[in-house]
Amino acid sequence: MLLYSPLEQFQILPYLTVHFFFIDLSIYNSAFIALLGIFIFLFFYDISLNYLTNELSAVFEILYETISEMIFNTLGEKGQIYFPLVITIFSFILIVNIIGLIPYSFTMTSHLCVTLALAVALFIGINIIGVQTHGSHLITLFLPGGTSLGLSVLLVPIELISYLIRPVSLSVRLFANMTAGHTLLKVIIGFAWSMFSLGGVMFIAHFIPIIILIIIMGLEFGVALIQAYVFTILTCIYLNDAINLH
Repeated sequence: MLLYSPLEQFQILPYLTVHFFFIDLSIYNSAFIALLGIFIFLFFYDISLNYLTNELSAVFEILYETISEMIFNTLGEKGQIYFPLVITIFSFILIVNIIGLIPYSFTMTSHLCVTLALAVALFIGINIIGVQTHGSHLITLFLPGGTSLGLSVLLVPIELISYLIRPVSLSVRLFANMTAGHTLLKVIIGFAWSMFSLGGVMFIAHFIPIIILIIIMGLEFGVALIQAYVFTILTCIYLNDAINLH
């Protein structure tokens, strides 16, 4: 089925169909990948705490230092209390992005409803933190100090709209990059398979798109890493705005 359209790989399909009276308890590929991502994260987190070898220790130390430095650069010293949140966001998105690179798997972050739900949940949480920290003074985030009354009439709506659009831009960025990359991979795979099926000279020529595919797979791994990093660092920046009213 996956050979016919590059978009079929994004279909949400049931892995296990279960109905309890009028309640649908079926497990779909999106939910399965989410649970798998959580399990892998908890598994490696447990390894990092209890069963580290020298090689694994170096990998996890690099990860922890990178996240800690990201938090320090955006939130300062007091932002370290958000380290568990930030490393969980980064690790989960990276894991599900990498799972999506496995043939015949499912790319969870290629669905806008998933990335938007994640971005909105973080947006709500960040605003709760901002209200707890500053109370009603959080509204000054939309009105920089020293702004005249006339200019504030124009500036406040613009700042408010740009603030409310944050979860949309955050989710669309991740969704669009993952969808475009996986669609390109599927198109190249289909092209290589068609050349392979023709035989003769085309059978020999089909190794060219295979080589291109391998190169793009490496690039897609980089995109998976970069998009997880971008999503995480933008979350830190938005959190910094709510905490320090920047």
